[in-house]
Amino acid sequence: MWRDKVTVPAILVAAVLAAGCGRQSTPPAAPSLVELTIDGAHAALSQGRVSCEGLTRGYLVRIQTFDPPPVPGADAEQPPPLTQAPAAPEAADNAPIGRLEVPVSPADALNAIIAVNPKALDRARALDAEQARLGRLRTLHCMPVILKDNFDTADMPTEAGSAALAGTVPPDDAFMVHQLRTAGAIVLAKANMGEWAFSPYRTISSTHGETRNAYDLSRVPAGSSGGTASAIAASLGIIGMGTDTGNSIRGPAAHSGLVGIRSTLGATSRDGILPLLANRDVGGPLMRTVRDTAIVFSVLAGPDPADPITQAARGRVPDDYRVFLRSDGLRGARLGVLRALVDTDTADPKVVAVFERALTDLERAGATLVDPFTIPRFTALTDATGFCSRFRYDLGRYLLSLGPAAPVRSLDAIVAAGLFLPRHAGAMQWAMSADAAPAEQEPPCVDVQGDPRRRALLQGVVSAMDQAGVDAILYPTWTNPPQRIGDDDSPRGNNSPVIAPHSGQPAITVPMGHTASGLPLGLQLLARPFDEAKLFQYAYAYEQATRHRRPPPDFGPLPHPPSQTAARLPDHR
Repeated sequence: MWRDKVTVPAILVAAVLAAGCGRQSTPPAAPSLVELTIDGAHAALSQGRVSCEGLTRGYLVRIQTFDPPPVPGADAEQPPPLTQAPAAPEAADNAPIGRLEVPVSPADALNAIIAVNPKALDRARALDAEQARLGRLRTLHCMPVILKDNFDTADMPTEAGSAALAGTVPPDDAFMVHQLRTAGAIVLAKANMGEWAFSPYRTISSTHGETRNAYDLSRVPAGSSGGTASAIAASLGIIGMGTDTGNSIRGPAAHSGLVGIRSTLGATSRDGILPLLANRDVGGPLMRTVRDTAIVFSVLAGPDPADPITQAARGRVPDDYRVFLRSDGLRGARLGVLRALVDTDTADPKVVAVFERALTDLERAGATLVDPFTIPRFTALTDATGFCSRFRYDLGRYLLSLGPAAPVRSLDAIVAAGLFLPRHAGAMQWAMSADAAPAEQEPPCVDVQGDPRRRALLQGVVSAMDQAGVDAILYPTWTNPPQRIGDDDSPRGNNSPVIAPHSGQPAITVPMGHTASGLPLGLQLLARPFDEAKLFQYAYAYEQATRHRRPPPDFGPLPHPPSQTAARLPDHR
């Protein structure tokens, strides 16, 4: 069902009248695609300044110009598919070191887009016909989507950054992809991701190599949704979709000057998302503005019969989060400054200084700061909630869902053949170390309420918030700037995995400024379960008061606007 509709104004009638009076009218200018928002694109579509086909062609040209994906069939020889697991799974301490090498891309390449949807223009033409017939736009009408490569798509391969799944096309769309398409969006392209989403720090796949940060190609965009983040930062699409098991929406968003939200566990569906740890996985948008994030999240959030955990969302998810977006939304808010995630031994003083300026801006916008905000036994609670190992189990269930199309049947077969990057050997051994089903592990590797460690953390955080009368908690998303490519040793300061993935609470990151060299930095807010509305309210008010978002300078406008790009892109009708 369309939650809101944009009606086409009487511009066509006005044009006819003008023509009848003998007037000469200048064709309306097509919109710039750099930093284009959903509202801006819809205004251009409604006013006849661009067609959906023209808009889609424009983004395809930007991709072809700034980050052309590899040509199918031109890659190096792929490893042979596996159809049988070994008779006896390899023991963890005997797991072979990965035999794959990282595909090499040029040092000046963004390497974010790995595949373009060959049906994108057909979809655009159908949406143009629909607009002409009905005179209205769907909620996400014609909005080009960049998907992380672990969202199932029935019309494109889903590989999760792993050569073991190269070329695998799932039988249907993930629930979130279905929701986006139903709202009128166009799946434009797939983005590179870290192999199996293992690393929060770098986006390196065994299928397409390493993605770079759009603000500095010598820097990382974080992981594992770095491909999506770099693509959206460079305006290669309007909607970006990533996943977050511990960091992978919020971390890349902060490193790329974007807004990224990790929802409450149960607020959104995990169906059709290739898992890392199903009891912590969340999918969601990475966008350039809070308003666009709220629009997309409104389409995504809510119950899904295919994912039982989302039954908790019934009656707790508003239809439209835009109603909470107010420029004075910080007035009266009480925000707790979690110094335990700020004043650390490895924090970069210059990043901390930017965070301190953010606190001043929040107070000027009307917020009351509780500084310091403390959580009793915080270190003990967080130390006890390490990521338990269930990837082997969760991947096996996902592979089963692929049916005959599955090129491999188990993680055991992948490990036995060494079909992974050597840098991920430790993660593979960790994944292979758990033989028991998640519920049979001790303690159980399950949801928040079923895991005493996670439940204790949630109770501790919420109790501290209640006692201090705090609406949300504040801290830098990272206390260090993006690392250089190849640097695995310098401090990182990743705060995203500390609370939300374990407690199941929602958290949002929003741009809070830049380093002296122009690298983006992020401010993170964390709230009580199902308090996403407050996060949107506060993040929007802060964004409007500060306007920190700015595009990367090397990915500016092209000389031809969208309406003039038809001759530059092959037509595959």
